[in-house]
Amino acid sequence: MYSEDFERGYSRERNAEDVYSKPVRAGKRTYFFDVKSTKGNNDFYLTITESKRRQNPDGTYVYDKHKIFLYKEDFEKFSEGLDEAVKYIKETLLKDQPFTETRHDEGGYSDVDFEEL
Repeated sequence: MYSEDFERGYSRERNAEDVYSKPVRAGKRTYFFDVKSTKGNNDFYLTITESKRRQNPDGTYVYDKHKIFLYKEDFEKFSEGLDEAVKYIKETLLKDQPFTETRHDEGGYSDVDFEEL
């Protein structure tokens, strides 16, 4: 759950429980990998959220968020598709460029401090 959701009262509308969360900072973006349980706690799914901080003209900040809901029956196909696409990029499109897992134009990846959000 994100702090702005609590401030807007959205936490009461949720039907799922958070089970596990892994935030990944990637430059100006943060990706959240959240495992949630269904209302009856008898099933689980994954939400992948991209959050990007943007400054308004008045100097205040807002977060643009995009979510993907991934259900257990799609885990294998999603994982295979993602692995295949990343492999294609590394081996075909970036074959002449050095590539490391932590390479990023804006300072690399790191864990995020929830207080910063």
